[in-house]
Amino acid sequence: MLVYLAIQGGGYYMSYAIIRNQKYKRENLKGIFRHNERKNENYSNKNIDKEKSYLNYSLKDPKYSYEKDFERIRKEYNLKGQIKTVSNIACEYIITSDNEFFNKIGEKETRRFFETAYKFVCEYKNLGEQYILSAKVHNDEDTPHMHLVFLPVVHTKDKKGNDIDKLACSEFWKEKDSYRRLQNAFYEYIILHNFELERGLPKEETNRTHLSIEEYKKITNYEKTKEILQDITLELPEVPSIEDFNKVVFKRNEKIQKEIIEPKDKLIEKLYSENKQLHREIERQVNVIDEAEKYQKERDKILEDNENLHNKVYQMEHDYKVKSNSLDFRYNNRKEELEKEFEEKAFNLEYEYKYKINKLEKENNKLHKIIKTFEETVKKFIKWLCKKFDLLSGDEIVRDFEKETGNSLNAEKQFTKQEKFRDFEKEL
Repeated sequence: MLVYLAIQGGGYYMSYAIIRNQKYKRENLKGIFRHNERKNENYSNKNIDKEKSYLNYSLKDPKYSYEKDFERIRKEYNLKGQIKTVSNIACEYIITSDNEFFNKIGEKETRRFFETAYKFVCEYKNLGEQYILSAKVHNDEDTPHMHLVFLPVVHTKDKKGNDIDKLACSEFWKEKDSYRRLQNAFYEYIILHNFELERGLPKEETNRTHLSIEEYKKITNYEKTKEILQDITLELPEVPSIEDFNKVVFKRNEKIQKEIIEPKDKLIEKLYSENKQLHREIERQVNVIDEAEKYQKERDKILEDNENLHNKVYQMEHDYKVKSNSLDFRYNNRKEELEKEFEEKAFNLEYEYKYKINKLEKENNKLHKIIKTFEETVKKFIKWLCKKFDLLSGDEIVRDFEKETGNSLNAEKQFTKQEKFRDFEKEL
């Protein structure tokens, strides 16, 4: 599922507290209900292992379906608010961390983590448990995560000053920095309950932004990300001009490639080159093909399920036929969604390469330690031989060996000499 890694001073690794939100219209409820509650026979998401679905559990089960429960709760609590075809009537939190974190804390603490997150949602913005449709923990995918579906209800007053509960997604997320407030509040709540997780730097410091739920699956996958970017073109019915939309997508992809992918690729390449010598000295060459396959597997975990994406396409085709709103509204709404998607994908790529860099730095440090230990062992062995067989001093033996063989017991010097000799042969 979802993973964040932090690279801090000295290659320090820290898991992140993750919460992401997705808004849904009425047409989406059936699809997400069947997915979350595992009602489908088959899934396009290859990460779902149906043999492990018995490990899934609920912190709150829907009474009927999401659609029926929506109408039931709306009537039972006399929810105000005008509901249109284009209105977002439900939200879904994806709550998780990475496998490193869950493996570390164990099954019992993992359940406490999700129970704590559930309590947070009930308390956040004074929502109330009654407006939660479902809270399902999935353990049949790569990383444990919770799907929590709720109605975005605000507690306010009507024109007469009476207290009312109003279903209004736009008011629930009305603040410009609503998602940042959510993430800050969730992180503080989780830390308060003794979970060692990181919040991460704000986007003002990192220039990175957030991923959508459909895209925000464990670790990164550049190829899969490109597929997502391409699939987004299916949302064209929301945009008045196909030509303008294609220009926006092209510029966005170009910026991601230039500002995120290429610089990070160069940095990874540099680190790999620096520790290449260490790999050769201990006869542990990096198999580029195997590394690529491993990296691909990690990135393949980016998609949980494309069923929602297909549902969104269907919804967009349907909404395009509905003339309940003006083209100005539809264009502005789509423009905002595109900006959010760009920010989310940029953040995903930022994380991907920081994870790779951290991994290479750890491997580099480990190899340095191995060579140092080996050289110390060789020196101790020479001293032992001298003492055992009453030979020359260790330093004299080393000097005679290096003089007669032309080899050095210093691994780095020997490797540098060999490299220079091979370069000389190439020049000839």
